[in-house]
Amino acid sequence: MNKVSRLLLTYLLCFIGFTVYAQNNHIKDHKENESNVFLHTIERGQTVYSIATMYGVKVDDIYDLNPESKESIKAGSTLKIPQHKVTAKEPGKEESKYIYHTIQHKETLYSLTVKYNIPAAAIINANPGLSANTFNEGRIIRIPVQEQQAVKTKPVVKKIEYTIEKKETIYRICKKFNVTGEELLSLNPELSKGVKAGMTIKIPISAGQKEESKSETPHEREINEMLSTQKKIEPINTIRLVLMLPFMEENAKPDATSSRFIEYYEGLLLAIDSLKEMGYSIDLTVYDTGEGIGKVKKILEENAMKQANLIIGAVANDQISEIAKFAQKNHIRYVIPFTSKNDDVLSNAYVYQVNTPHSYLYAKASQAGCDLFGNDNVVVLNIKDSEEKTDFIKSFKAEMKQRKIHFKELNYNSSSFENDISALLRSDQRNVVIPTSSSEEALNKIKSPLRTITDNHPEYILTLFGYPEWQTYMRTSLDDFYALNTYIYSNFYADNLSKNVSDFYTKYKSWYSKNLINSFPKYGMLGFDTGMFFINALHKYGIRFENHLGKIHYNSLQTNFDFERVNNWSGFINTNIFIVHFQTDFNVTRTVVR
Repeated sequence: MNKVSRLLLTYLLCFIGFTVYAQNNHIKDHKENESNVFLHTIERGQTVYSIATMYGVKVDDIYDLNPESKESIKAGSTLKIPQHKVTAKEPGKEESKYIYHTIQHKETLYSLTVKYNIPAAAIINANPGLSANTFNEGRIIRIPVQEQQAVKTKPVVKKIEYTIEKKETIYRICKKFNVTGEELLSLNPELSKGVKAGMTIKIPISAGQKEESKSETPHEREINEMLSTQKKIEPINTIRLVLMLPFMEENAKPDATSSRFIEYYEGLLLAIDSLKEMGYSIDLTVYDTGEGIGKVKKILEENAMKQANLIIGAVANDQISEIAKFAQKNHIRYVIPFTSKNDDVLSNAYVYQVNTPHSYLYAKASQAGCDLFGNDNVVVLNIKDSEEKTDFIKSFKAEMKQRKIHFKELNYNSSSFENDISALLRSDQRNVVIPTSSSEEALNKIKSPLRTITDNHPEYILTLFGYPEWQTYMRTSLDDFYALNTYIYSNFYADNLSKNVSDFYTKYKSWYSKNLINSFPKYGMLGFDTGMFFINALHKYGIRFENHLGKIHYNSLQTNFDFERVNNWSGFINTNIFIVHFQTDFNVTRTVVR
């Protein structure tokens, strides 16, 4: 072999060696990177912000791993989430106690106790929403790493005898007792010739680990059945309820805002009165929180707070967060009745958020809209004013595209609108017009031309689809809603012609010598509905009524309740919305979206 050939061969061998080394390093790096991330399956209504908040990471961390998520995310798709690094306990950050695990195909609670070397009870306690129904492939659970690390550091000090069961293998025995194959074989060299049922072997046991005989060792089935254990109902003799609201600043005059909170309180009192007539025992304590958290902190030190079964109230986020931490520490259920923009519900299992977050509201309304109008001629009308429903329209378009529902778009032009919209209408389909703005001004721009088309062209069937805010325009637009066969989505609606609502108006005026404030939603009805639902839940199912939410049915005046956990360790958000239909025969229906 000449010199050139030898050099070339040497180069090729070096190159091959380098390539193999690089590939091995790449595989190693890939595996290391995989251990630093987990997969989250996106659910309806979730946003990148809410997902990041849920796991205690930054939005930009998710964007870095999932660049496409900057544009949009889609329910059913997965996101890579960086695993929260735990180097030391971080004050105020609950996420520092946990790592997150995506449940894999055929994984069980037992297999996770083996994988992470942790008691099943520790996993269940870290995930209050975990059950046989929620332990599903793709779902995320928290693993409390401090308990996991404590188990890993136990030294071996003694041995027990164990009789091998049918179909057991060395691998399965090692996993069951958290020992290595080398440790097992060193004590039982006969296992090298094979494993047979009935053989008695020695098992090394860690210091502090309970020494168990065969009959005391928990079996896989017993561990997995922990997810199906029925929760015992603990009845409450007297329900202790606390209401905390900023009624009025010291020396201040009542204003529109404080008057609404007073009305909420008055509605809650009517609910308590109705339930006491049914034999319920209820003890109500009321606090004025004022502004800021100073007064709230003092209130939380009172004995009545720690003895409460349910806390309702607070408006500002700083007050809500303070109360939520108190509720979690003392295992008290906490209802947030007003704001939809609080993050405590994402990581606090004791929080109930009544007002549906916009992202969930829009996702469910989009789903309902597509169910209703999937076979119709849909026209999205771009108004472009100050009250554009950009996020809803984006969600609705995405839902239509996903379902392959064809739709048209039209930019509003005041001088040619009637002709422009007429050119897009069809006589062989229902025509659904969806304005992009919820403003009264936008509604006024389009309702008259659309009614003109309806009157002059009976071959066109016209329908409007609109927004919760439209309820505030009914004094001037109710006839138009009927004429245009209008649908609106909303998380609240009261039928003033129903007997229940009429009786409430009468009782409220009789008690307080005044009418409800003309606002939407009506705070008096919200207070009544909230009290009726939660006090009933406590009375029938005790303090852990969340285990029986599917059995609680309440026919509301204005606000229904359909609470769902955001994740296995979170609190609950109310995902209920209505589709309200103003029919051309002057009837109004309120349908719950399932």
